[in-house]
Amino acid sequence: MKKYTIQYGNTPIEYTLTYGPRTTLAIDVHPDLRVTVQAPHGADLADIEAKVRKRAPWILRQLRQFETYLPKLPPRQYVSGETHRYLGRQYRLKVMENGNTESVKLSRGYFYIDVHDKTDPRQVKRLLTAWYRRQARRIFQERLDTCWARLGFLNLTYPEWTIRQMESRWGSCTPEGKIILNLKLIQVPKLYIDYVITHELCHLKEPNHSSRFYALLDRVMPDWRSKREQLNRFEVS
Repeated sequence: MKKYTIQYGNTPIEYTLTYGPRTTLAIDVHPDLRVTVQAPHGADLADIEAKVRKRAPWILRQLRQFETYLPKLPPRQYVSGETHRYLGRQYRLKVMENGNTESVKLSRGYFYIDVHDKTDPRQVKRLLTAWYRRQARRIFQERLDTCWARLGFLNLTYPEWTIRQMESRWGSCTPEGKIILNLKLIQVPKLYIDYVITHELCHLKEPNHSSRFYALLDRVMPDWRSKREQLNRFEVS
């Protein structure tokens, strides 16, 4: 298996190539943003590259569809010992029964969670989700202010924004220019939060995933591809 790159307009497309006992060329785009090509034994590399270039519009559409999608995880149990992330770091849950109060405290590698009934994981999930939401309001606002200031030369209007629990996407921008950020972003490091926010801010200037949009993203965040790749490797609950 070897890696190759073709240039389609201003966009490089990287793919891995394998040969096998087949009669036709197969091109696949995977949710983790890998592009794989399977070719017949003896196929000429120039012919393979020509076919990949011909399919480039389809490949790019697939990549754009997957680029802000989250990896799937098994359902969480919300019991002591289970790990959950906050800003990229993993913390273990320590669930304690307390008849008087309910609370979440982060300390020394643990989420300490007081609940009325520790045998009910719904209580633990409710408290932890509420805690995540409080942190997200503060940190997303801080990162949005920072990213918006970096894009000052675009003269963008400061956007309305909100937090939402989404199953498949890190963020989105409505046709009206409202930015929606996934609550799960609070579980990844700030530099990846900045990538998602910057991506959505660029949509205020270029609404569609056009070549102009990616040229703008290249300009304001030259390393966005590596950030996107690392972000989509994060397992969040």
